[in-house]
Amino acid sequence: MLRTITQLSEAKAELQRICDRIHDDQVVHKEATVREILQAVKRQGDRAVLHYTTEFDNLTLDSSGLRVSGAELDAAYQQVSKDLLDAIQLAHRQIEAFHHQRKPKSWVQFSEDEVVLGKRYTPVDRAGLYVPGGRAAYPSTVLMNAVPARVAGVPRAVMVTPPGPDKQINAAVLVAAQEAGIDEIYRVGGAQAIAALAYGTETIPKVDVISGPGNVYVTLAKKLVYGTVGIDSLAGPSEVLIIADGTANPTYVAADLLAQAEHDPWPQPFNYNQSSLG
Repeated sequence: MLRTITQLSEAKAELQRICDRIHDDQVVHKEATVREILQAVKRQGDRAVLHYTTEFDNLTLDSSGLRVSGAELDAAYQQVSKDLLDAIQLAHRQIEAFHHQRKPKSWVQFSEDEVVLGKRYTPVDRAGLYVPGGRAAYPSTVLMNAVPARVAGVPRAVMVTPPGPDKQINAAVLVAAQEAGIDEIYRVGGAQAIAALAYGTETIPKVDVISGPGNVYVTLAKKLVYGTVGIDSLAGPSEVLIIADGTANPTYVAADLLAQAEHDPWPQPFNYNQSSLG
């Protein structure tokens, strides 16, 4: 729903309400729920993952159905258009080129007094990639997380993403994963997916670092497992505030607002226009 605020006092009150959300009882309850999920998965492995997938996603799976099969990966290419495949491949090349440029290099220096100085960069053994998928498909998120891992030389990258109501993963997401060299993909999302990556289960391997955005439950889970594993950041759900006056292109403003609004119903995008406030 689009809400227009024209009074400065009302705008200040609304911004204060938004700032206070992180401290409300709803967030505290969500964190308690996430802690319960993490402990259950840590103790019970696949059993807990499957239980919470049924409870939160209304999907009944078994352990053998968690991993996306090779046949599903192959079939995904038949379900995307040539234009979409070309776009994914172009994005992959550009992201890869960018990360090759910023890849740090190890170095060593031998001084005359027999002191050796240096810095050595080594990849982690396993990276876990979380790709959201409950409300939309994000092949771009796959590339932006998987390609840096491959450029860094991570030997094993594991991807988790929630399936749709038909238990299938979006074809564009599967294609993007394969283009980035990821073929170990599990159909599970939410806090239970983060727990599985952090602690390992009978089916899903424990990883060294987890990257990728998600809803508030995923973000809280990443915050709570930090230390057991590394994380990239607390990346979602994201919000945006766009400051624009009457000279701004409304199409661009709307596009930027919608790009954030699609992620989750809880966060909010904002457009601030000084001339419209009284």
